[in-house]
Amino acid sequence: MRATTPNPKRRRRILLAAATWLVAPRPSRAQPAGKVYRVGVLSSGAETASQNLVATLRDGLRELGWVESRNIAIEWRFAEGRNERLPGLAAGLVRDNVDLIVAQPASAVLAAKKATSTVPIVMAAVVDPVGLGLVASLSRPGGNVTGLAYSVDLDIFAKQLQLLKDAVPTARRVAVFYNAANPSATQAFGTFDAAAQSMGIALRYVEVRSPADFEGAFATIVRGRADAVLVMGDPLFGLHAARLAELSTKHRLPTMHAVRANVDAGGLIMYGPNIVFMIRQTAAYVDRILKGASPSALAVEHPTRFMLVVNQKTARALGVTIPPAVLLRADQVIE
Repeated sequence: MRATTPNPKRRRRILLAAATWLVAPRPSRAQPAGKVYRVGVLSSGAETASQNLVATLRDGLRELGWVESRNIAIEWRFAEGRNERLPGLAAGLVRDNVDLIVAQPASAVLAAKKATSTVPIVMAAVVDPVGLGLVASLSRPGGNVTGLAYSVDLDIFAKQLQLLKDAVPTARRVAVFYNAANPSATQAFGTFDAAAQSMGIALRYVEVRSPADFEGAFATIVRGRADAVLVMGDPLFGLHAARLAELSTKHRLPTMHAVRANVDAGGLIMYGPNIVFMIRQTAAYVDRILKGASPSALAVEHPTRFMLVVNQKTARALGVTIPPAVLLRADQVIE
């Protein structure tokens, strides 16, 4: 039996239809057509000081296919440095029936977890989430919380102290500013103490709860003849970076920070996670959960990219000479 040859015009129509089917976008089963997911973002910081967070999270989500007004709506909630507002803001997001909450720092994550045990929560960066009771373990969180741990083994804090010592070799007495309202703050003390002892440094921990405490904190450490200050990462210190820089320059005290914004404002040196990359990691968690992954089974990760930034302009104002070895290691030197 002789095979028949298809009509050329009909054959072209068949091929065109097949090609169109192959390239046409097909809706994901995890993203129902027309559904707009609502994501709440809860931060203890201030909206005006969080533009990097806002822009980077939006960009990260957009790259993963989540576009505002099309398939996602983001509800921003900022406590403006007042941690006592966090429980109410968290409860409000739950009442608004958000599908997921992104929260940072630990105080915000704890408030969100207290407000709901069912809405997935992605923590942007928390010190020792296991110790805080946020997750059962790093590999199997087990509840409705997952995301990023600021430093899984807390070694970053020893690294900050070592780099401060490298930058200011004459430092023998170092003050540590921490926000006593942040439940993560004291978890690093043991690491600081061990590192300080090995370096021959005497530490003094100074509680700071609000900008009103800044003047008194500096007066305290000046009386104690501190040689330098290590400012722990916290939205309070980022929100008032300019004031901290002003006071440290006034008292001629070199400072180590965990956040780039503080060095841009006039702090001496910073070492910490690359915030842009960290927020993109957070966006990846949001993407996976909205597509059906359970937070209970998503392992907690930690930042994998870190930055060392030195402000040479501040060094000159303080009369500090940063050793060449430190400058060579820096990712950026601000002149």
